[in-house]
Amino acid sequence: MTQPPHDEPTASSPEQLREQVEQTRRELGETVENLAAKTDVKSRAQEKATAVQEQVGVLTEQAGAKAAELTGQIKMKAAEAAHLVQEKLPEPLKDKATAAAEQVKAKAGQAGQVWQDKTPEPVRAKTQQTAQAARDNRTALIVAGSVAVAAWLLLRRRGRR
Repeated sequence: MTQPPHDEPTASSPEQLREQVEQTRRELGETVENLAAKTDVKSRAQEKATAVQEQVGVLTEQAGAKAAELTGQIKMKAAEAAHLVQEKLPEPLKDKATAAAEQVKAKAGQAGQVWQDKTPEPVRAKTQQTAQAARDNRTALIVAGSVAVAAWLLLRRRGRR
């Protein structure tokens, strides 16, 4: 009942037999390695985790690009709205908004010092990055704040009637 492992004819010389044995050993070694890789759940899970991590990185990058695009659109629309509001806003109201903004800025400076004294370094570093982004877009923020104050005052005025 014994038969050769392959349909190949048996070796005719000892040298051919050695070559066949060596070939069979290599094939068996590869088969064992493949089976071991399939049963190594930990490394397969790590490979999957790495693939998912890369995919998350790509998606995060895409989301950041979309957020930047939307931010640019919002900035443009806010600037347009602010320009329209500033054209229609009475001068005394502009003065009040400027004074309120200066008071807020002073209070923020005081609060910032307290915060700086009590906040861990990693949180401060991230916050400084965000603050720099706000400083880079100061005009848009001031315009948006002015629009918000103007809208609030207009709604308040209409509510009294």
